[in-house]
Amino acid sequence: MAIEYGVDFNGLHLIATVSGALGMTEVSGLYTNMVKSVAEQPDALLVDLSRMVVTEPLALAVFTAANRQATRWPGTPMVLCAPQQATCELLNGPPFRHLAVADSLAAACDRLAGDPAATVLALSDDLLPIRGAARHARDLTTEACLRWDLPNLVGPACLIATELVSNVIDHAHTMMTLNVSLRSRYLHIAVRDGSPEQVGPPIGPPPATGRGRGLLLVDATAQTWGCVPSADGKVVWASLRRPTN
Repeated sequence: MAIEYGVDFNGLHLIATVSGALGMTEVSGLYTNMVKSVAEQPDALLVDLSRMVVTEPLALAVFTAANRQATRWPGTPMVLCAPQQATCELLNGPPFRHLAVADSLAAACDRLAGDPAATVLALSDDLLPIRGAARHARDLTTEACLRWDLPNLVGPACLIATELVSNVIDHAHTMMTLNVSLRSRYLHIAVRDGSPEQVGPPIGPPPATGRGRGLLLVDATAQTWGCVPSADGKVVWASLRRPTN
């Protein structure tokens, strides 16, 4: 039976249910689905494995890859829940021991209740793909940084927000959502648009004019950045390290 993937929201966390037989041929599709769930920027992602069996143990690496992306951005804790006995034994092995595993969804919720990584402060707004959007993005980003007592991040965060929004205006030409969020270690700036076309690190020399330099500036300013698919397009995100007191 092929892998089936469904999502639900329990009022606190996003719950993804994986059912069917997991082999190597299912890895790519499952990874994409989990990354799309992460792109919703939930407080936490609980992955219900109670109806999943593993036909090829190496395929469990898909959860390592998805967890790595969730950790990079948006910092979402991911917990694998209620695996069957055989799957649980595999997850307890050295390759996967770093993954968070809970006996049940309820146990996962209890664990997350005391996890500061599951606490998120966020501001967001929908923007039209017009020039005034960049100014509004700077205003929202400034408000977020000052509200969360991060004055030293106003400059770099506004630069990143401006360039990500301008990139949508210049290339995607769709409605977009700017989200500025704060977790325990990083300030995240993310822009979601309606174009599935992925973007990556700039290659080659910078353009001679200002146009097209946006992602170079993001690359130079952010601690890390990237692009992931979403349910209706993509999210381009960047992270700035939160200053330590």
